[in-house]
Amino acid sequence: MPLSVLDLATVGSGLTAAQALRSTVALAKLTERRGFHRFWVAEHHSMPGVASSSPAVILAHLAAHTERIRLGSGGVMLPNHAPLVIAEQFGTLEALAPGRVDLGLGRAPGTDGATAAALRRTERLNEGADDFPQQLAELLRFLDDDFPDGHRYARIHAVPGPVQGTAPGGVQSADRPSVWLLGSSGFSARLAGALGLPFSFAHHFSAVNTIPALDLYRQSFRPSAILDRPYASIGVSAFAAEDEKEARRQVLTGALSMVRLRTGRPGLIPTPEEAEAHEFNVIEEDFVNSWLTNVVYGTPDAVREGLDGLIKRTGVDEIKITANVHGPEAKLRSYELIADAYDLPTATA
Repeated sequence: MPLSVLDLATVGSGLTAAQALRSTVALAKLTERRGFHRFWVAEHHSMPGVASSSPAVILAHLAAHTERIRLGSGGVMLPNHAPLVIAEQFGTLEALAPGRVDLGLGRAPGTDGATAAALRRTERLNEGADDFPQQLAELLRFLDDDFPDGHRYARIHAVPGPVQGTAPGGVQSADRPSVWLLGSSGFSARLAGALGLPFSFAHHFSAVNTIPALDLYRQSFRPSAILDRPYASIGVSAFAAEDEKEARRQVLTGALSMVRLRTGRPGLIPTPEEAEAHEFNVIEEDFVNSWLTNVVYGTPDAVREGLDGLIKRTGVDEIKITANVHGPEAKLRSYELIADAYDLPTATA
């Protein structure tokens, strides 16, 4: 069972975005050394506690600091961008890190409605989500450079891309970014199945929909040139510490951050001391208890037991672990402990 990473470059109280991004680099290097399979970053906007607004930029930087681990987006929010721009960005990433780039795509804005309107330069936000299948088809054609003759984009090419292999003297790269669909409901699950693409579900914030979405993906799956059988992963919030009390102390910082986000007060990730001192009202306490139900945390052995149980219940092929806590030291230590619990190598050849 491959273990992978989903990182948001979270910014803790008292820390800077520069420190958060350096932590993301350190985490990518650590998890590559410990044998994790992929390292994804997610697109979010207008959130002070999340520095991953530009996945392609971060991934280019990670490509310069890693050698083997697959790098990708979890995900790029397609309605926020022109398909040609994404094809160019990820074609560039593929040229920088050949054979190890994933393009995970989502249809949500990754932010609130006002920010989405600013990103898309339109107030008609539903159009972007409704047009997702058409946008995806256009993006795939740019990546493969296979618009049919007579199409208005037939003479437009995403560069770097396949056109360079057909130009006089050109040599084509053997790879292109691997395309995934992401989702927290059934829409992308059904579409990924119909297109024969790999699918990743956001269990870490939509756990109630995990099994139905995975079932829908598998039922909808049609073999393709990409996959001959379904391949599904889930994002899981997981955190390990030497003892359960410390693990809860750390994950409470992410829970309080989510309380603030859901009540329209997004900010930096609070410190453990701030989270411990916070007086939760009844509604907030109910939210926190519900939120932490879907976070796998505790000692390394307890985390492995929880993750193994989730893998068994969902039947997924891969899990992507995310840990949104305050400081980089605790996060890095958690991934080390999880790697130890799974007997992952201390170094890769």
